[in-house]
Amino acid sequence: MPELSERPTRWSKTSHLLATGFGAGYVPLIPGTIGSLWGLPLIWGIQLIVDDPLVRAVLAAIIFFAGILICGAAEKQFEKEDPGQIVFDEIAAFPVVFLFVEMTLLTAVIGFVLFRLFDIFKPWPIRKIERLPGGLGVMADDLVAGIYAAAGLLLTHQVLGMFESGAG
Repeated sequence: MPELSERPTRWSKTSHLLATGFGAGYVPLIPGTIGSLWGLPLIWGIQLIVDDPLVRAVLAAIIFFAGILICGAAEKQFEKEDPGQIVFDEIAAFPVVFLFVEMTLLTAVIGFVLFRLFDIFKPWPIRKIERLPGGLGVMADDLVAGIYAAAGLLLTHQVLGMFESGAG
C-alpha cells in the first residue's frame, strides 16, 4: 500500500484492496491482464445467480458506479492518475462483456481476448474517454472497451454460430 500522509481508514484499506484486485495490480509488466482474470469468476458468479439480463445490466451499472468511487479513492492514495496497480476497472468491465452471451469456456476465452485487445489498443473514442477526471476516467475507458468486446462477442455468436449449446 502506498505511503499515506494520514492514518489509513477502513475505506482507504478496502478501496485499495478492491482497486488493486486483491493485489493482482502489483504483478509486474501485465497488471491489467492479470487483474482482468478476476472478471471471469465475477461474471460466472453473476450468471450463476441471476438469469434476468435486465438485472445483470443493473448489477453491471452498480459495479461501474461503485468503481468510480473505488478507483477515485485509489488514485488519491497512489497520488497518480490511473496508475497501473488499479485493476478494478478491468474487472468491472466483464459484466458488460457478457451481458448478451452466456459464459462458457469458449466464450470466456474469446471475451477475455477481445476485451484485452480493446483495452490495450484503445480504438476511438477509448483513448479520449480515459482522459476524463478521477475515478470516472479510470472506469469509463474500460466500460467502452467492454462494450466493444460485448459487441464483438455477440457478433461472433450471431455470424458464426460457434457458441451453440454444448460448445465450450
